[in-house]
Amino acid sequence: MILDDVSLSIPRGKVTALMGASGGGKTTILRLMGGQYRAQSGQMLFDGQDVTPMNQAQIYAARRRMGMLFQFGALFADLSVFDNVAFPLREHTDLPEALIRDIVLMKLNAVGLRGAHDLMPADLSGGMARRIALARAIALDPELVMYDEPFSGLDPISLGTAARLIRQLNDAMGLTSVFVSHELEQTFSISDHVIILANGKIAMQGTPEQVRQSSDPLVYQYVNALSDGPVRFHYPGPSMTEDFGVEANA
Repeated sequence: MILDDVSLSIPRGKVTALMGASGGGKTTILRLMGGQYRAQSGQMLFDGQDVTPMNQAQIYAARRRMGMLFQFGALFADLSVFDNVAFPLREHTDLPEALIRDIVLMKLNAVGLRGAHDLMPADLSGGMARRIALARAIALDPELVMYDEPFSGLDPISLGTAARLIRQLNDAMGLTSVFVSHELEQTFSISDHVIILANGKIAMQGTPEQVRQSSDPLVYQYVNALSDGPVRFHYPGPSMTEDFGVEANA
C-alpha cells in the first residue's frame, strides 16, 4: 500500500492502535518504522533519528531497541519455548547462559507461561503461541513494541488475555506500543490513541472516544461495522438493467 502525505506521531509511553479497512496502509507503517521498507520521500523518525537513510548496521542497532510481535507469533518451529525467547538475547548480547536463563523465565512469567518453557511450538494453542512471541518481543527490554494484528484468530479468552498483556506490559515496563487491529471493543478499551487509515491517508486520529464520536462518514461506517457507506457493498459494475435487461432494485 502506498502512503500519501501521511504525517503522524506515536505518543511516547502510550498504546497506539492503527486501524482501518484492509489495504489501508497499517502494516506498511509498521514496516517503515522497523526499516523493512524505506520511504521514497519524507522521514520516519525513531527517537529523533531518521530510519530511512540508515545503513544495515544502524538499522540493526535501532531494531535492538524495538520489539516486534508478528501476526500468529512466527515462532521458530524447531526451537523450544525457552530457546525461542532466548534467541534475541543470544543473538544480540554476550550475557552468560545463567543470566539468560533468569531473563527468559522472567519474561515467560510476565506472560503467564513460565511453566511452559520446555514445550515446543507445536504443543501450544494459538493464544499461548502469541504470548510466547510477546515474551520474545520484550526479551531485550525494548523501548518500542510493534504488534501486527495481535488479536487475529484468537478465541474470546485468549483475545482478552492478549489485550490485557499489551496494556499491562506497556505500563509496567514503560514501553511505547503500536499495534494493528481490526477488533474494535478490546482495541478501544486498551488504547490511548487511535489512528484510522484509509486509502493511504489518515481519516481520523484521537482518543478512542473522539474516534467513536467522529462524524466522518468513513470513520462512522468503520466503528459501527456498517456494510455500506464510503466503502461500498457492491463492487462497481454495469447496472442491473445493462446486465439483465430488466429494471431491478438492489
